[in-house]
Amino acid sequence: MPPLPLHDLHADLCARFSDFNGSEYVESYGDVVGEFRLLQESSALIDLGFRSRLCVIGPDRVPFLHGQVTNDIRKLKPGEGCLAALVDHKGKILSDLSVHRLNEELLLDFEPGLTERVSDRLNQFIIAEDVEIVDVAPHYGLLSVQGPKSSSAVESLNLGAAPPSEPRQVVALNHDTFGEIYLVNRARTGQPGFELYVPTGSLKSAFEALLAAVNSAGGDVCGDAALEQARILAGIPRYGVDMDESNLVSETGIAEEAISYSKGCYIGQEVIARIRTYGRAKRRFCRLTIETSGSDLPANGDLLHAGERKAGWITSATCAMDGSGVVALGYVSADFWDSGTPLTLKTKTDDLRAVVA
Repeated sequence: MPPLPLHDLHADLCARFSDFNGSEYVESYGDVVGEFRLLQESSALIDLGFRSRLCVIGPDRVPFLHGQVTNDIRKLKPGEGCLAALVDHKGKILSDLSVHRLNEELLLDFEPGLTERVSDRLNQFIIAEDVEIVDVAPHYGLLSVQGPKSSSAVESLNLGAAPPSEPRQVVALNHDTFGEIYLVNRARTGQPGFELYVPTGSLKSAFEALLAAVNSAGGDVCGDAALEQARILAGIPRYGVDMDESNLVSETGIAEEAISYSKGCYIGQEVIARIRTYGRAKRRFCRLTIETSGSDLPANGDLLHAGERKAGWITSATCAMDGSGVVALGYVSADFWDSGTPLTLKTKTDDLRAVVA
């Protein structure tokens, strides 16, 4: 497992490391509760260098990618972005993608460990197009500032431009110290958030400058454990945890944002259009509240029941902020997905009351 480029710096900050899909990340700096509080109340600096990053370059990059993903890439102007999905011919999701249109390339940000899958899929359909798929992760790091005070923290860096105001909007900057960087409006927890793509050679100095800025706003470093907790509470699905290649993109929690129903053809489009036209998905990604007095969280795959009928399953869970129980994400069958529907969650040790929220 290759270490993060800033592994030693994180180790000096008492980081605890783990891996996701074979990529090292910082799980925490020893205080998950405190780090979560920063995400909710202040600002937190997170090294997301373990995530996958590709660029699509070449004169035909926009029409090519437009024909490969679920969202409308043609409508993006330079500096704009969108969420999209890469699906197979059955409409099953292979990866979600945050797509940012730069002046000379399309930048794709997605989950770690999927670079080969996404690259191979895109390269497979390059026929006569003048397009190239480039792995830019070795050349650019990704630093994230999340939380309600993230904007003021980023502004204090005096990068030469105000933080972009629209979701997934990106601003390219030539910084005297960091070089060519890209500042993105990217919220990952339901709170405001911004991210910097920084050349690897400037990554350490950029991290230190961001940390000083975050500290000045009352924040500090944060690991993925707290970020995951905030994500789940916000009801945001994550590929590889809450969805995978067994899921139709139409049933996941990203469909409304990631699918354009007015664009032209792409692989999987017929299935997605048919679901929308003639019916609805058999199940839907939902947020649930679970009543429990125990300390163990429900596990991925724990089943939901309505009486004797199987009603779905859990994918992610975390403790509610007020200590009242558990907030979970998962899939619920069409007959039971209305808000307020009571269900029973069967764990290894107990039957718990769950309510579709």
